[in-house]
Amino acid sequence: MSNRTRDGESSSELLADVLRLSLIDGLSARAIAKRLAVSRNTVRKLLRGAPARTQTPRTSPARGSMLEPYKPEIKDLLEEVPEMKAPAMLERLRRLGYSGGITVVRDHLRRVRPRPHREAFLTLDFHPGAAMQVDWADFGYAIPGCPRRVSALVMALCYSRYLYIEFTLSQTFGTFVRAMERGVEFFGGTTVVDIFDNMKTVVITHNHKTTQFNHKFLAYSRARGFGIRACNPGKGNEKGRVERPIGFLRERFWPGRRFVSLLDLNQQATAWRDDFANNREHAETGKIPALVFKYEEQRLLRPLSSPPPFETDDIISAGVTKLFRVGFDRNTYSVPSRLVGQTVVVRANDDAVAVLLGTKQIALHRRCWGIGLDLEHPSHRSALLDIKSRAAAGAVPSQLAGLGQTGTEYFRIFAAGRRSIAREVVRLTFLCELFSERATADAMAEVMTTGHVGAEYVEYVLRHKRGLVPAPPPLRLGDPELDALNFGEPDLTVYDQLVPPQKTLDPGEPPDDGDAS
Repeated sequence: MSNRTRDGESSSELLADVLRLSLIDGLSARAIAKRLAVSRNTVRKLLRGAPARTQTPRTSPARGSMLEPYKPEIKDLLEEVPEMKAPAMLERLRRLGYSGGITVVRDHLRRVRPRPHREAFLTLDFHPGAAMQVDWADFGYAIPGCPRRVSALVMALCYSRYLYIEFTLSQTFGTFVRAMERGVEFFGGTTVVDIFDNMKTVVITHNHKTTQFNHKFLAYSRARGFGIRACNPGKGNEKGRVERPIGFLRERFWPGRRFVSLLDLNQQATAWRDDFANNREHAETGKIPALVFKYEEQRLLRPLSSPPPFETDDIISAGVTKLFRVGFDRNTYSVPSRLVGQTVVVRANDDAVAVLLGTKQIALHRRCWGIGLDLEHPSHRSALLDIKSRAAAGAVPSQLAGLGQTGTEYFRIFAAGRRSIAREVVRLTFLCELFSERATADAMAEVMTTGHVGAEYVEYVLRHKRGLVPAPPPLRLGDPELDALNFGEPDLTVYDQLVPPQKTLDPGEPPDDGDAS
């Protein structure tokens, strides 16, 4: 490179300018070449030949944490309460004068909190027919149009891993016991002991001192002949035989399922259980649960006796409201109106709801799995309308249903007055029997055109204006053979033959007194 370059500038001066623009101003080679009016290659050569830049790192005094003075107090609190969270710790530090935020406290706790000791567990071993584990799994609002959460009852035999699965819309005691009953019937027997999580239908309270079981479920277990054991709270390892199948159900059966009802869901679950879940090679045992159950465990189950003398229905006592309704499971069901104010018994299973007064069944409904719905039997309303006709303006009494639309309009108008509807019903029923329903309805329509209603007007039209003669229909006995009998008018001349004819006397002939000798 020559000693003189751009406009007589020395190479050392050019190098200084290039380095200044590159290292201080941060310009690129293209920008430097344009600024100094030299070629880019010249700029690149100068930069390549420049001595390497050595930078002395800036050092600044370490910045102390606002939390530093309070670390001894934090250590003491953690030793006393290892699980204390950052918000509670911040509250205590505020009292000591700490003015920082919670993020610093949370980061520090994450570093210094004592790590809990990880507990080691032994593998639980079960003999064939010894135990079964039972638990619920929640699947949320899964059925279209149904406002109830879907639950799955999973029952797993601990030895063979054979499964029973049933989806329900409730976890109440009655639903639970009915599903349990179908489960033990599916297995064909019971185990020595059934192991449950702390569900309220089985366990009322459970702590390190005592376990209180639901007395109704104890009665069911005694009737079926199996013992009960409750898992310790927080000990998931004690129910692993059923927890893993629940996870398996969520991962393998549930994703992508489509169903329109609970029945459809259970049909799909049953097919999946029998075709796949119980016939797969189990990940832990390496065996087929269905085969292990069939050849090793089934014969060791306690056989089922006849259905046990145990009530599996949901049974509650309820009062009949003034709307002749009883409440059950977040819905209302109608009963005969004469029971208003009385206490009845409601019995329900998965399909039907029965209402009993004493031992007599007074109402039967199909069970509704909706929420907030009112179920009314038509006969309960019609019976009340017959009793309280005025309260049902516009409704024709059942015995006058043949009057049709004319009767509906007639009674709607009549109910607005002050006259007795019950008496009007009796009189119109009498007219229908004498003159037929059709003739009575025509007369009622004619009377209404004059601006009146009333049986006396209807009778006047029938008898006097139309000159109809009463012709009551023949009595019907309800037996087709008897109703078909037709008797003509009897011939009364046969009775004349039984009396001898009287002798006719000529005028003036003395009567024969029978005394002549």
